[in-house]
Amino acid sequence: MADAKVIPFDDDRSRARRRPGRPEEPSGAGTGGPAAVRALPGAREVPDEAPAPEPVAESDPEETGRAGWERKLAGGLAFLRRRVTGEYEVDEFGYDAELTDQVLMSLLRPLYEKYFRVEVKGVENIPEKGGALIVANHSGTLPLDGLMMQVAVHDHHPAGRHLRLLAADLVFVLPVVNELARKAGHTLACAEDAERLLKAGEVVGVMPEGFKGIGKPFSERYKLQRFGRGGFVSTALRAGVPIVPCSIVGAEEIYPMIGNAKTLARLLGLPYVPVTPTFPWLGPLGMLPLPTKWTIEFGEPIPTDGYPPEAAEDPMLMFNLTDQVREQIQHTLYKLLVQRRSVFF
Repeated sequence: MADAKVIPFDDDRSRARRRPGRPEEPSGAGTGGPAAVRALPGAREVPDEAPAPEPVAESDPEETGRAGWERKLAGGLAFLRRRVTGEYEVDEFGYDAELTDQVLMSLLRPLYEKYFRVEVKGVENIPEKGGALIVANHSGTLPLDGLMMQVAVHDHHPAGRHLRLLAADLVFVLPVVNELARKAGHTLACAEDAERLLKAGEVVGVMPEGFKGIGKPFSERYKLQRFGRGGFVSTALRAGVPIVPCSIVGAEEIYPMIGNAKTLARLLGLPYVPVTPTFPWLGPLGMLPLPTKWTIEFGEPIPTDGYPPEAAEDPMLMFNLTDQVREQIQHTLYKLLVQRRSVFF
């Protein structure tokens, strides 16, 4: 469009240029009114009409959603193809990072977010790189606390780290459970495997109470059991990695253990067979955990890299560090219990 000429405000020809049928406007002489444009030296010529803005294409939510589903479908098919053809990797312990990220964490996440509504504190205390040993309390009759701790590290750590849990022998003799545990990165709770993982820069989780903690009666909830002989401290000293205490509140109440069928446990070769207010009275329904509200807090790391190599063989040092870790976890448990409003909210 050609630029319109600038018309002096006192030129009567401006009236003749008005469009037919348009009512006259006051001249506004001497006032700079809207009907006239004052010609100033060096003034730029103004177009008669500003060009209409180009219409902005709006994204169609339906098209966007369809594209998202197509990408998910394509990703799922590619995942299945790799599973069928064997084009995926596992490490020497059997850890399958792709399966853990895309399947196992997705299965655990609804339980973590919606059912137990886990609140995480202090996850930044886990180092962003390098090895670290997380030591936590153990409870709940079934080891769901370890799995929830694994999701907490996986989903909330700023560097997106993965937690490799040390598990008891029983886990690796159970069918199906054995394979899933290996795929999720769990390994046997022995000093050799733990040290290799730590020296490789992995975050390793251990629960020193073992079956004594997970199978203790409800009357002893949140009272830490003995932490073994301090083997985890020796492993951390040899690897030169920090120890991160972890306190978990909420797991004690998912299966309130009011009894133990010891005779049946011996026959089945199990450490205990729990009796709870709902199991075995309600049958399979009694195995459903109560929807308690959880809090997982990672404490300040305890460094070990300042000790000499022979410190791992010093029983007094191991005892002192073990006691320090245990006291820190117990103190945090009491603090979280005082702050908790309710078991379920």
